[in-house]
Amino acid sequence: MRVTQSMLSSNMLRNLNNSYNKMSKYQDQLNSGKIINRPSDDPVVAVKGMSYRVDLDRNVQYQRNMGEAHTWLDSTDESLDQVGTSLIRVKELIVQAANDTNTKEERNKISEEIKQIRAHIQDLGNTKIGENYVFSGTKTGTPLFVNEPTLNVTVLNEVALGTKTDSNAPGNKTVEIDVFDGIKMQVNTAGMELFGAVDDYLAEVEGLFSRHKDPTQTPATGEEIGDLLGLSGTGATTTNPRLDKITEKVLEVRATVGARQNRLELMTNRLEIQEVSVTKQMSLNEDTDYAKTITEMVTAESIHQASLSVGAKIIQQTLVDFIR
Repeated sequence: MRVTQSMLSSNMLRNLNNSYNKMSKYQDQLNSGKIINRPSDDPVVAVKGMSYRVDLDRNVQYQRNMGEAHTWLDSTDESLDQVGTSLIRVKELIVQAANDTNTKEERNKISEEIKQIRAHIQDLGNTKIGENYVFSGTKTGTPLFVNEPTLNVTVLNEVALGTKTDSNAPGNKTVEIDVFDGIKMQVNTAGMELFGAVDDYLAEVEGLFSRHKDPTQTPATGEEIGDLLGLSGTGATTTNPRLDKITEKVLEVRATVGARQNRLELMTNRLEIQEVSVTKQMSLNEDTDYAKTITEMVTAESIHQASLSVGAKIIQQTLVDFIR
């Protein structure tokens, strides 16, 4: 085959163009810090990178959900703590009032404080996070106590005649949040049964103390007031527990909330570990190895300079060069 001058020139220009493309590629990798800047550079790396980014986006969303779950559980725990503290104060007042040395006026003052404590606990039952009531089950837009206030059993059950212990009632159903792939965490505490029992008990206490204000009724004796404590008191049943039993129930519910908080901490740590792992894998998949890339860039530049030098000798001089 006859090799012409034009063929030598064309081959040289093509090789020089390829050399420029290589140097351009290495410059892009050094500038962007990525070994690919478009999917066509390496489809396999691009697809894997997309997968890693999906995992990271999902991780970020789960961490946002964790924050929401912590808010629910922290608010619930704080409210139950105040309920427990209030019940301790109620017990102190009942013990004080059970002493028959108290005058009618002194017991009336105790009655007023218990009335305010009951109103405070009802307010705690209507605790909100944003526009959501935390103790109303899945009926998060409905308060637990309304009108006077009384327990909102009918609305929370969505039936005409409901009970606060109906496990199928919306007011007793769970609110769950996704915290990991395939894992949901209950963040609410159904308050109908718990706050209903507390409110019923305090209503009974108010009713007993109200006899001191009604001249047509016989004032409650110290023994009757003392019977409000413990399960051995008059009228104590499993459905109408005394104060000690109610306080124990509040502590049990709060312990459950605490257990969920501990699990959330474990899940948060797991998400943080996963984020670090996925980020590392994504970096290994697509980040530029600067030492290697700089070495290849210098090598490509040396080859390019050699090509220019050889090419200058291959191309024959033109007529213009002779005239000059």
